[in-house]
Order: sequence, then C-alpha cells, then structure tokens
Amino acid sequence: MKSLYILLILPFFWACNTKQKVDLIVTNAKVYTVNNDFEIVEALAIKDGKFVAVGTSKTIVKNYNSTNTVDAHGKALYPGLIDAHCHFYGLGLAEQKIRLEGTQSFTEVVQRIVDFQNEKNLPFITGRGWDQNDWSIKEFPTKDTLDILFPNTPVAVRRVDGHAMLINQAAMDLANINENSFVEGGEFIKKNGKLTGVILDNAMDLVWNVQPKPTKSEMIMGLKDAEKICFNLGLTTVDDAGLSKQTIELIDSLHTTGDLKMRVYAMVSVSQENLDYYIAKGIIKTDRLNVRSFKVYGDGALGSRGATMRKSYNDRENHFGALIYKPKRYEEIATQIAASDYQMNTHAIGDSTNHYLTTIYKRSLKGQTNRRWRIEHAQIISPEDFDAFDNIIPSVQPTHATSDMYWAEERVGSDRIKGGYAYKDLLNKHGKIALGTDFPVEKVSPFLTFYAATARQDLEAYPKDGYQMENALTREETLKGMTIWAAYSNFEEHEKGSIEVGKLADFIILDQDIMEVELPKIPNSKVIATYLAGEKVN
Repeated sequence: MKSLYILLILPFFWACNTKQKVDLIVTNAKVYTVNNDFEIVEALAIKDGKFVAVGTSKTIVKNYNSTNTVDAHGKALYPGLIDAHCHFYGLGLAEQKIRLEGTQSFTEVVQRIVDFQNEKNLPFITGRGWDQNDWSIKEFPTKDTLDILFPNTPVAVRRVDGHAMLINQAAMDLANINENSFVEGGEFIKKNGKLTGVILDNAMDLVWNVQPKPTKSEMIMGLKDAEKICFNLGLTTVDDAGLSKQTIELIDSLHTTGDLKMRVYAMVSVSQENLDYYIAKGIIKTDRLNVRSFKVYGDGALGSRGATMRKSYNDRENHFGALIYKPKRYEEIATQIAASDYQMNTHAIGDSTNHYLTTIYKRSLKGQTNRRWRIEHAQIISPEDFDAFDNIIPSVQPTHATSDMYWAEERVGSDRIKGGYAYKDLLNKHGKIALGTDFPVEKVSPFLTFYAATARQDLEAYPKDGYQMENALTREETLKGMTIWAAYSNFEEHEKGSIEVGKLADFIILDQDIMEVELPKIPNSKVIATYLAGEKVN
C-alpha cells in the first residue's frame, strides 16, 4: 500500500515541481506588449531582470511560481516609457535653483528672485524658466530692476528654452561683457544702442565660465532628484541631450554602486576634445548606460528668435537667427562622426538649419546604412526638405507644439508654419518617430506628451478642434514613439521598448488606460507602479 501511495502522489509532486520559479509574476492586467503585432495579453513572468513569459493569467500561473506576485486588477500595463530627448541632469540641478516657469510677468520673475535670495543668500543667483511670450508685454526684459535690487550680486536667469539668459550688470562685469563684446553664434541684445542684459546662445558661455560650478555632492543630489521625479512619472530610460565627460563618468559610477538606477542614453556634448576621446574609446554600453552619440547644436530657439530661418522672421525685420558654429565646422564634425560608430544628434529648429543639416547628413553618410542619425526637434521644415527624413530619425517633442502655438505663426508666418511641428508628415517620411519632452524646457510628464501628440491641444482644450490636426499622431503611433521607436533611435530595440520574452523587464502600471480613455483625461493619468528590471522603483 505504501508503494501504491507513493506512485499515486509522484505525478502530483512532479506536476508541482515542473513550474519554473521566477522573481515576479503579474496577472490580471491589460498588457500592451507593443510587439510587432501590438498584441494585448494578461500576464507576465520575470526572472533575473528580464521577461521570461507573457500570455494569459491562467498559462502564467500554471507554468510559473513566485513568492512575489502582483494582481493588477485589470489595470493597463505598458513598457517602461522612454523620453527620447530631455535634460535629466539639468532637471536635477534646476531643482536646486530658482524656478521661474509659469511666471505671468517680469514683475513676478523679479519677486521670485527676491524671495529666493532672501531665503538662500547666495553669492551668485541662477535659475531658469521665464518666457516673455507668456506675459502681457511680450518683449524681452531688461536688467534695470535687477541692477537696482542686486547691485553687487551677479544674477543670471535663463529663459525656459535655455537659449537666452537675462543677466544684471554685476554678472556682466564679472564676465567682462561690454557693448563691444562679440561671440560667434551668440548675440547681445541692445536697445537704443545699450545692452539690455539679455544674451543668446554662445554668448551665455561667457557667464557659464564665471559662475560657480556645482559640487560633486550637488551633482549627485541633482541626478537622484531627477531620477525620483522620472520614476514617479513612469520613465525608465532618459535620453540626456548633452552631457559632459565628468557627468557621464559620475552617472556610470553611481550605476556601479547602485545609487542611481535610471537607464541613461547619454548624448555627449560635442567639442573637439570629447569627439577625440569618445571616438577613440568606442561605444560604452552597460545595462544602465549607453554612450554612443554626440549632441550638436545647429541653432537657437524660435521663442528667442535664435532659430536660423531661410527668410527673415515675420516679427523682426531683417533678422534670420544664427547658426551656433560656422558652416564648415558642421561638416568637420559630421565627417569625423561618420567615420566612427557614433551617432550624430543635432538640434535643428529653423527651416534653414534643418535644410543645411539634413544636406550635410546625406553627404557625410553617403553609402552607409543603419546609422540612425537624428535631427532633434525638426521644428520648422521647408516642404522640399521632408524627403530628407527617409533615413534620418525625427526626434520631436509634442508639447513644444502646444506651448508654441500661441505665437509661433507670428514668428514665421502663415505659410512657413504649415511645415512646423509636422509630426505626422515626418513619421510618414521616416516610418518611425522618437518622442520626448525636452524637460525642463517643458514639463516632465510623458502623459502631457501623449496628449499633445494625439489631441494637439493645451490643458484648457484649446484650440477646440486641435492645432494643425493633420499632423496629430494616433494613440498607437504615440505609444510606439515613447517606447519601441524611441528604443530604436537609441539602437536598443532588441533589449527594451516592448514587453517580449528576453527583453529587460521595464514596465509601468497606470490608473487608467491611455489607449482608450477620453483624450482630455490623459494628462491626469497616475502611475500606480514603475518597475525597472522587475524591481519596483516607485
């Protein structure tokens, strides 16, 4: 009888032990895999930081067991979101400075500076976020008030786009700026022949060179603050558009110690020193860090009239903006990068810049395939230049359209604006489009990105029928742009961007399904949980 009992229970014992032990099981979810067929499944299993199975809850539970299981209660689950163009480190540093976003007048800007300085009492006041286009008087401010309030303390506060800066006389004196100052690729705004205190693009370097540099502890704090913000909003990879060697090495060291977990696609700030160093070193790739691209600036921003246009700005006679470098320098940079394994990612706003850079790209990459060079922003495109994006990746930020729509047409006119923020046209030419925010220029939330791309409206549902709706993206296109297409733009589509067996287990669970909920509700989406490599990080 004992032998018979053993024979009877052995099949049950074997059945129980055929289940594979995994680290995490999630069931009863609505899983958007974003695979080639855009399949929706119910459950997944994770081991060693990767997906080992996706399918029905019944199948997963039957074949896998874990001491860590999550019942999603029908909530929507997506691949971890990727911000294809942002300033992750810059966001963290901004948390330590004056925040001027949302100010409705220069008076409010001044009051925030005064309040901040009363609390901090710093030897050099810095901050970011003002935008004269949000004020009733839509003109650049002047330094006069700051000169009176802070006669001995330098003040340097950047415009929201980061391409213009207001400085007071104390900062000018420290940086040796005067009415005869000149910087290639920069501008010193004057009024009646006198410096106003507003400087653009490369002119800001004179101030960067004299203002205090963040300490290592401040750098670490900034990175960790930015990580917390991003994890809370469902971002699991950030493409940081312009990092120094020092910052990249700090990120790598924090990854090694486990003090920083965010995956970072690092675009190296272009300089001859950085070009020579990283090209000689080759691609740097870990699970958390990917260094294989250079960030190049083509021009300034449209909001500060630094973007380079083929014809004069509509609202500033005989003004065309300016390239950051001399034309020959872009050819030298492109030639050097084209001879390496690195990617070239160039900020291009104006139609002249986009025309010139895409021409250089084509010439430099002649005969090469799968290089995935990117145009960052691709903001104003001439009709004949869309075709250039057949093998150049457009990396765009949908909230720029809904932020700029109030004044962009005034800058470029009714004809040129038709080629502005033309995301659907760019997608149709390339077949893929990478989506980001450019934070802290815009807000961090990827749900604002999703809303702006699909509804083409601001948070007040303006305009009623959407802004240039012929260039709205579908929800599926938008989700792909924030996941698998963004991963593709980083050469990472085989390891992330979709929920498939063998890929990194980065995913998020939301309180509502952004693929089905009414469009106006999307910005209010909340992240229930963010997982990185199967580990819950918020």
